[in-house]
Amino acid sequence: MNPAHRLHVHRYGPDGPVGLLAVHGLTGHGARWRYVAELLPEIAVAAPDLIGHGHSSWAAPWSIDANVAALAAMLESSAVGPVPVVAHSFGGAIALSLAATRPDLVDALILLDPAIGLDGEWMATIANAMLASPDYPDPAQARAEKENGAWSDVDPALLDAELDEHLVTLPTGRFGWRISVPAVMSYWSELARPPALPGSTPTTLVRATRTHPPYVEAALIDGLRTRLGANFELVDLDCDHMVDQARPAEVAAAIRARLTRD
Repeated sequence: MNPAHRLHVHRYGPDGPVGLLAVHGLTGHGARWRYVAELLPEIAVAAPDLIGHGHSSWAAPWSIDANVAALAAMLESSAVGPVPVVAHSFGGAIALSLAATRPDLVDALILLDPAIGLDGEWMATIANAMLASPDYPDPAQARAEKENGAWSDVDPALLDAELDEHLVTLPTGRFGWRISVPAVMSYWSELARPPALPGSTPTTLVRATRTHPPYVEAALIDGLRTRLGANFELVDLDCDHMVDQARPAEVAAAIRARLTRD
């Protein structure tokens, strides 16, 4: 791990060794997992801010591999044996790579609408849009963008909490998310990488059926099903992309089901 890649880790549940690693998505932060963690009060949850996000290091390099190295180092120092990993969107890409390269650290995956192996032209379009408009004139516009997008079915109170936690005033007087824009620009390219498939890690993939265009493509499902056989489960949820925010109870239930089964 790059020594500069210090991860800020949000902890929920009891003290002691980490019992569940929770990995947020692109432009997010670890505190988003508080709602799921509240429904798993007996589990010690570690929810780091990824590199270039929140209060973690914003130093380069910005890649899936760099995040895997940082998470592996964190687990080596704070967990006793392998732990289950729940991950959303870009976090799912990182979790898959962590399980593939460090299976000794991961005993199960719960992937929430994971984003990996996506079309490169689509990722270029998103990156160009972010480059052209990386911030907002006021908090109302930031809120409206989420309300009219992937957060459309999230409780408005949770959206308010997101703005309180994650929206900051920039030196220009405009407003932006607490992220490194250069890092996120790099990560859009990472989402076009082929997915890393775990060797045998039991995996639950939760697909958000309202995400359009979909992040979860047939190639990923087929690859996991072929690789894992009976150790793979696909669960469809009637929600948009922000699965952990829109359906925290169902996510907690999926985690419990995977832990009970394994």
